Amino acid sequence: MKIAVLNPGSMGITIAAALKFAQNDVYWLNKSRSPATIDRVRTLDIHELGSLNQLGNMDGIVSVCPPDAAEAVAKQVSASGFNGLYLDANAIAPDTATRVAQIIGTAYVDGGIIGPPARTPGTTRLYLSGANRVQVQSWFKGSVLEVVCMDDSPNAASSVKMCYAAYTKGIGALILAIRALAKEKNVEEALLNEWNISQPDLPGRSEMIAKGSAAKAWRFSGEMREISQTFESGGLPGGFHQAAAEIYRRMSDLKDVPDPSLAQVIDEILCA
Repeated sequence: MKIAVLNPGSMGITIAAALKFAQNDVYWLNKSRSPATIDRVRTLDIHELGSLNQLGNMDGIVSVCPPDAAEAVAKQVSASGFNGLYLDANAIAPDTATRVAQIIGTAYVDGGIIGPPARTPGTTRLYLSGANRVQVQSWFKGSVLEVVCMDDSPNAASSVKMCYAAYTKGIGALILAIRALAKEKNVEEALLNEWNISQPDLPGRSEMIAKGSAAKAWRFSGEMREISQTFESGGLPGGFHQAAAEIYRRMSDLKDVPDPSLAQVIDEILCA
């Protein structure tokens, strides 16, 4: 199969590697990509496409991009003449997934990635739903990426992704906001002393969350907004994840800061 991976960032490049391992011919669109993306792709040695017009020759496309761009990317692909299967593996709300499906048509497959970049077996799962889910599952046969087929719903995979990330990334934003509040109220030492007694995992956990999320917060912000929409579409309040989106937005300037400390993250949250 000839499959293009759009926007091969830190997650997307491992998706491309899984496709290549499964004996597919893998391509990427090289226009307007960052030096970091170019360096990642060169390590994998996959084929370059110079323009969207060349997507018409592909059997499949995997879209892995920031949530805010999912619909725009789908429109660009639709206008390119592409007529293969289109896997949207972005962290988007079910309603957003439905709109993307309407743009792409019957070739659309809904996807949701849970776990870190897929470098080790057993760590990362790609959930799939939609009529063509089994065919897309075959793209990754034998690779380190575990593929879980759900049903033929056009947005079930996105729904499970939203429910999962609502906790993992949502609780991370809450813990960082609490650390920032404690500093602003000048009770950080007292809070940490109490945590060490009654919640002994939280001091270290807050450090790990800060280090693990700072470089990706610019992308998490959009994901939190998608989760908020998901809650509201289910008749539940979306305000918590709107607040989480704001916490991550305030951290967005740390995208290119190497190994930021918890103190730097707190300062960004308080000063934004």
